Amino acid sequence: MDAAVLEAADISSLFPASTATIRLVQTSRRNVPLPLQSHDPDAPVEHAVYSTVLQLSSTETILLRVLNDHLTIELIALTSDVPPIRFVFPAPLLSYPGIFSWEAEELHILAVTNVGSLYRIVVPVYDEEFLWHEQFGGNWCREHNIHSVSGNIEGLVRVQGTHTVAIGLPNGDLLRLEAGNLAGESGGDEWMETIFHHGTFLSSLTSFIPALSASSSTASQIVAMTSYPQPTDIGHIWTLSRDRTLRVWTAMGGCTSARRLPPVPQVRSTTPLLESSPAPGKHHALLDAEPQSLLQVFSADDEADIIYVLAFVPTPSSTSSGGFFHVCRTQDDQLHALLPPIVCSQTSVYCHLQDFMIDGNTLYTLWDRQGRSYVEWIELDVSESSLVADDVYWKAASYAQDIELTPGYLDELLFSRGSLTDKCFEAVVRPGMFSALTLRTALKQYSNACLSLPGPPPPQLQTSYATLGENIAAVVGCTVNLTRDAQTGGLQYDKYWTALRRDWEGFIARCREIERSARWPLTLGLDCLGGVVVVERERAGALVREDLTLRCQRILPSSLSLEPAYRLLDVAWQLRRTVSPVTMRHLEDRFTEITQQEAGFAYIDILRSESLRDDLKQDIDEGLDSWITGRLHGQDKLSDLFHRSLAIVTQRELGVKREEEEVELAISLDPGLKQSRSSWQRMIAASYVADTVNARYELCLCLLVMLLFKCDELSEGESSVVDEVLAIFRGLGMLRHIVRQPTGEKAIVDSAADEMITRMRNMHMSEAADVSSHSLVDVLLAQSGDTYELPKSAHRFLSTIGLLEASSMTATSAGDAQLCERLRLLGYTQVAAELVAWLPRSSPLIYVRARLWLDVGRYDDAARLFESLAGSYEGLPEEEDGHIVVVAPPGAVMSQFHFYLHVSNLFRAARATSYEIKFSQLAISVAPLGTDLQELWYAIIKGYIDLSQYEDAYIAIISTPYEKLKRDCATSLVYRMCDDQAVEQLMSLNFAAFADEVEEALSYKARSDDPMATPCYALILHTWHIRRGDYRNAAMIMYQRGRKLALHPHYTNDLSRQLEAYLTAMNALSLLDTKNAWFVMPVLSSTDDEPRKRRRLTRDIPRDKWAVGKSDAEIVELSDIRYEYALLSARLELMQLNPEDGSVTDHLMSPSLIVMRLAQANQFTTAMSTARSLKVEMSDLFALLTRQCLRLSRDPDVVIQEDTSDWLLTDSVSSWPGTPADRGWRYVRESLARHDNRHTDFKYSKVVFETIMDMEAAPPPWLVSTLEENHHEWLIRTCLRYEKYELTLRYTLSLVRKSDAALPQKPTEAGMTSWLPYNLVDLVLTVCAAQRDLSPEALNELTKIKEEIANRIRHLEKFGENTRV
Repeated sequence: MDAAVLEAADISSLFPASTATIRLVQTSRRNVPLPLQSHDPDAPVEHAVYSTVLQLSSTETILLRVLNDHLTIELIALTSDVPPIRFVFPAPLLSYPGIFSWEAEELHILAVTNVGSLYRIVVPVYDEEFLWHEQFGGNWCREHNIHSVSGNIEGLVRVQGTHTVAIGLPNGDLLRLEAGNLAGESGGDEWMETIFHHGTFLSSLTSFIPALSASSSTASQIVAMTSYPQPTDIGHIWTLSRDRTLRVWTAMGGCTSARRLPPVPQVRSTTPLLESSPAPGKHHALLDAEPQSLLQVFSADDEADIIYVLAFVPTPSSTSSGGFFHVCRTQDDQLHALLPPIVCSQTSVYCHLQDFMIDGNTLYTLWDRQGRSYVEWIELDVSESSLVADDVYWKAASYAQDIELTPGYLDELLFSRGSLTDKCFEAVVRPGMFSALTLRTALKQYSNACLSLPGPPPPQLQTSYATLGENIAAVVGCTVNLTRDAQTGGLQYDKYWTALRRDWEGFIARCREIERSARWPLTLGLDCLGGVVVVERERAGALVREDLTLRCQRILPSSLSLEPAYRLLDVAWQLRRTVSPVTMRHLEDRFTEITQQEAGFAYIDILRSESLRDDLKQDIDEGLDSWITGRLHGQDKLSDLFHRSLAIVTQRELGVKREEEEVELAISLDPGLKQSRSSWQRMIAASYVADTVNARYELCLCLLVMLLFKCDELSEGESSVVDEVLAIFRGLGMLRHIVRQPTGEKAIVDSAADEMITRMRNMHMSEAADVSSHSLVDVLLAQSGDTYELPKSAHRFLSTIGLLEASSMTATSAGDAQLCERLRLLGYTQVAAELVAWLPRSSPLIYVRARLWLDVGRYDDAARLFESLAGSYEGLPEEEDGHIVVVAPPGAVMSQFHFYLHVSNLFRAARATSYEIKFSQLAISVAPLGTDLQELWYAIIKGYIDLSQYEDAYIAIISTPYEKLKRDCATSLVYRMCDDQAVEQLMSLNFAAFADEVEEALSYKARSDDPMATPCYALILHTWHIRRGDYRNAAMIMYQRGRKLALHPHYTNDLSRQLEAYLTAMNALSLLDTKNAWFVMPVLSSTDDEPRKRRRLTRDIPRDKWAVGKSDAEIVELSDIRYEYALLSARLELMQLNPEDGSVTDHLMSPSLIVMRLAQANQFTTAMSTARSLKVEMSDLFALLTRQCLRLSRDPDVVIQEDTSDWLLTDSVSSWPGTPADRGWRYVRESLARHDNRHTDFKYSKVVFETIMDMEAAPPPWLVSTLEENHHEWLIRTCLRYEKYELTLRYTLSLVRKSDAALPQKPTEAGMTSWLPYNLVDLVLTVCAAQRDLSPEALNELTKIKEEIANRIRHLEKFGENTRV
């Protein structure tokens, strides 16, 4: 690999912590102290402190990371999308744990904690598709307590294999642990511990001298340790101490050889010295005490017995390199130095080596270059006596030139149009800029800083947000307020914008600092395909071969030059570097506007007339102008130079070669590699696409600036190059817009349900959805189904997109419209609309734009565009690329009818009913003969009904030629109009052809629906019959409604509805003649609580009408309804009087009981009216009323305190003169006059009199007069029964006198007129004469009666004699 570039993906975006499975590792030790808190509480615990890569198989690569301050081990499958797993330990781990594959079915993780516990974690990986999500064994975690070292352990751990662990102690000794037998389903491993000392007899003597002992202990501390790569049976351990002493340790003999490495490279005499050798006896600083990756061992393929050791010695003070590799050979357990050393490149000066490895004969180094990863490699020539570099130069790879959000770049960003918040937010969430973990951590720090300010916290800090992006947009700048000047009162916008920018810059600075920590390089590794993997604290990347565009971008800023054929790019790059950032930003914006607008002139004329040319020439001095002229002098035509430069930007000539390579790749790849399409690999490919697109955009922008500068020198025949450059710039601008668009939160997790389950399991429910660091390229790559072999897959992707194939600003390709349609289908309507705005109008793009307007709810614009497309697919001389079929579904544009039908279905799916109707009508208007249009007619009718355009729906029903559809839709129309309370409009429609269907539909609803529900179909059907003069059916419908309401469970809650139904039925039936005021209805129920029985018609109906399956019927007359109405009114009155008494509405209550309840409630008027309507006997009622009047006569105050509003306090009664008692007796008198007559035989007057007698009160004269006139004998007998002798004598005397007055004066008169109840009179005289306590008045009346009787007898005798004569 001659040239390469680094590409990386954020681990937190690929594998969010919420998706990881967590397992807790237990310990058998007691009193284990809690882990100490991190020194920086704001630092993300998700940043790894150590990583290693394991090739599990030919298709699987495993990444082990140590997180959370050395407390957590995480396993990640880079080449598959299996969710990660985490193991949380009870104490911090020592550096470094190891991971190995065991019999291709298990992963063994060996780790040592600082409390002296050695753990073996057994992870099942039977199935590569599920990996560690298989069932764990019962003995998956095994702990061994180290006994050779007491207390906490400090030092460096090297896991040599599944059976050997070495620990470098602080004093330079080595603790070796060997596993004898591995435990099975239970128990623990058997470990043998051995401590080896590195010192000699002389060093043991110096240990007794304190000063020398302390210095020796510090210098002997092991900082690097390595072993031969697995699988192997070589048990040697190589260590490097702080004093640069390289030692080899054997399994049985301990330290067998040691060699002090020089602090500067020692070279042979024939080799020029890179640095001066140190002076004898000069003291050199010790190596840093933290663990480092400074050792690697390997062997040549043909010399397995000879082991080579590469030991890196850093030279931090050197100005020529960052260090050198000392080469040693291990043979017969002894170290032999080899010369010359391998000196690192000059670019490694002031860099820190993080890791290095050897793959074959290639040495790869990973440097920390100002917080960024930097990889160098060199080929080695391995021989028995030497190990030297084949090439003089180191090859290097770093990240492509990307944008950093420095204050200078923010200033440049603000030169463009748009709000400050929008531009800063867009830059922050741009894919590849910051990871989701960085943004979340920075936002937490920013929020804590805002909460620490005095005063109440802003409400934005106390609100929950659905996504991290919403949280950032709302919180950043929330403490900045627009203030007014204290003196002028004007709004201080300048201070506001300055403060807001300061807040955003502060937040971005936090993000940059956290991201710098996240991108700290950790280790190198190899993936399952043999590629180099670069692991950082929060990212995992790969070393990828760079293409020609990236190579040019890397070479142009350096002192190197491109080939002479591409000299124009060198000149254009220097021209751009001379232009000021402000002018460059304005030029870029202007070029973008030109490519987005439809031009009416030649583009070369537009550039020549561009006003920004003056600004460009002001930034260019005469010297640069002369230099540019000199550089281009003697070259080909200027247009040819531009065409050759554009070949680098577009790389179109690679298209045919790519197709051939794809065929070869499909044949050569084995099935395992063909399936290597993990999310990590896809994001690496997306990152590569973004880098090459940005590089091509920058190069094309340089060419445009050069074209603007030299457009006067172009001839008219060369004007096409302007069109081509602008077309390519347009395509690259669209591509850059795509790669800068985040996918949104929906792309983070494939299954929202799975994420919810995982979060609940791991108790991460408070986390908001992260801002996705994926770009739209990642989504498009996932859809392509291609393998992610770089750079081929990136080139195939750009070739498939087709945006770089355009050679003219006025032409578009099928790929342009298909790309916009793909984005629209993916749900990125805004991005698709922005891309469509870049391209000139064509039928496919107009179709895509119409679909976009349809998706965002702009139905008017969508319909207008669809109408403009009608006919553009047939009979027009369009090429295939300009045909609408490239984006429309198959079969949608076969004819104009099919197109209208397709558009109608689109509007139906969007619920745009009005336009669905419109295009359905258009489809009907152009439908071929014989086409079944029933579905379209149904859509039109249903659409009008849904839009509540009932008259149009009625017209459509009338117009449709399908009879069955007419009837079905008529029913639907009726139901919808009823639901929308459009009854008046319903009655105005004719429905002449299908009135029966309408009536049947309403009848069905009236029978089946809840009578208390809305709308009331019974009332609507009643209106329907009334409008058509069918009063009998109208009355029957409302009467049936009333009967159904009586059976409703909630009937007692609303009796007024039933009352209204009966009243409506009475009114309807009253419109008929009296003899016709009846109807026949089916028997709804046969209960015993009916107030009266109606006449059944079973015997009068023909047998075939009431046979089995036929319902019985009954006749209901107007009087029956009135009776039930009166009964229900009484019940309602009682319910209003006693709302808490549930028994008043009981159907078993008889009418007489209802009347008495009303009377007992002093509702005498209502009770009498009800009793009369229900033909209820009112004797008890009048008795109760009489007692009330007697109480009123005796104690008026007590009665007045009661509720007498219905009889004593009415307007009529209150106007009567006299006392309340007088008015009460007058009320009784008039009530008797109204309800008591000869038809009742004056029984109510008798009841009143008897009640008075019972209360031993004097009867009122008007009552006595009435009874004397109609029932004189009963009056006498009643008084005699109650032993009222004085009244008896008085009423007897009155009877005798009334009889005497009625005697006939002439003989011809009837003899019955002289009749007198002598027996009753004799009884009265006898009983009264026997009484001893009669008053004088009574005795006087008794005497008068006798005299009157004697006179009567004489008169009758005389009358008899005259009659005989």
